[in-house]
Amino acid sequence: MFGMSVFQSVLERLKAEQIIDEDTQPQGVGAACDGLQPPLARSQPFLVETPARATATFGAVESAYRDFAAAEQTQEPRVMPDHLQRTSLADVAAELDLGERETGLTLAAKRRRFAAANHPDRLPPEFRANATIRMKLANMLIDEASRRLSAR
Repeated sequence: MFGMSVFQSVLERLKAEQIIDEDTQPQGVGAACDGLQPPLARSQPFLVETPARATATFGAVESAYRDFAAAEQTQEPRVMPDHLQRTSLADVAAELDLGERETGLTLAAKRRRFAAANHPDRLPPEFRANATIRMKLANMLIDEASRRLSAR
């Protein structure tokens, strides 16, 4: 039993007690646990071959990719949300609503909440320029509020 995997030792014990025999073991189960042998050294394949197993060919994958790309091109253009169109410093400051009573925790929460709706990585490519401007302004305002907070 030493040098065997736990699963393999259980199978051996069940065989010794004649609870199961070689024919009742499903194909491929023993091969998956053959004591960490390399795949080529196993007597059975790692994956069980089944008649219904579908294999994707390069042509099928390429066709699916082309279909997806064509569907992306036929979509009607996305409309930029209103909040992303507000890129002035005053607009972002009003949206953040930073006050004198802010704490480090409230500033961090406002930064996370703003980033959740405006971070360029979360938006389609055509909206990223405006989102980047908004994130830069928001980070600048929150960083300045944080500096004022630590100066108190």
